[in-house]
Amino acid sequence: MRILVVEDEARLAENIAAGLREGAGYAVDVARNGQDALMLCGAARYDLVVLDLMLPKVRGEEVLRRLRVEDDATPVMILTAVSETRSTIELLNLGADDYMTKPFDLGELIARARALVRRGKGLRQTTVRFGPITINSSEQTVRVSGKDVALSPTEYRVLEYLLHRPKTVVSKRELLEHLYDFTWEHHSNVIEAHVSNLRKKLRARTSELVLETLRGRGYRLAPEMEAR
Repeated sequence: MRILVVEDEARLAENIAAGLREGAGYAVDVARNGQDALMLCGAARYDLVVLDLMLPKVRGEEVLRRLRVEDDATPVMILTAVSETRSTIELLNLGADDYMTKPFDLGELIARARALVRRGKGLRQTTVRFGPITINSSEQTVRVSGKDVALSPTEYRVLEYLLHRPKTVVSKRELLEHLYDFTWEHHSNVIEAHVSNLRKKLRARTSELVLETLRGRGYRLAPEMEAR
């Protein structure tokens, strides 16, 4: 999953980004002003935007307004130093999905971020199931046919992303964009190795599902009988 953090305070921005990367396993991009935030949102698809209000160039409220005017339904969590009820109502009416008042607890922010990402994908529970595979996004654990499977962090993120799109062909570029930040080009030569290792671990537990590599198209997780 890929998150955009929009915060002009450098230390706070990096603390939030590090927490989301290390605490939730997300790929995170950082924008220091509203103008860059809009540019990044136009260039990539995010699963969540964490948006400060007091931004240079373009204020956070305007960033949110423009996203919603353009029918961008990406979940948005507002960070604000303003706690007045009127401001909160206005933000929610403008299209914000959640807000946190500074100073805040980083652990709570990570928990809320996970909830918003799940909600954005139409998921209410922390577990996702497809055939014999069950993942718990909160614990980042995987069970196949009732048995635990040990995956590396990247293998887990590949599987999680594919499980949100079962039977769908996911291009290598799309997968990379949601696994890494804007340095993902440096990882493009290793994604095949992660997919190969993941495939072997799944095969060791079940023959019901196949993780396919479709040359020139991408990857697909599908029931064995539907694989081609």
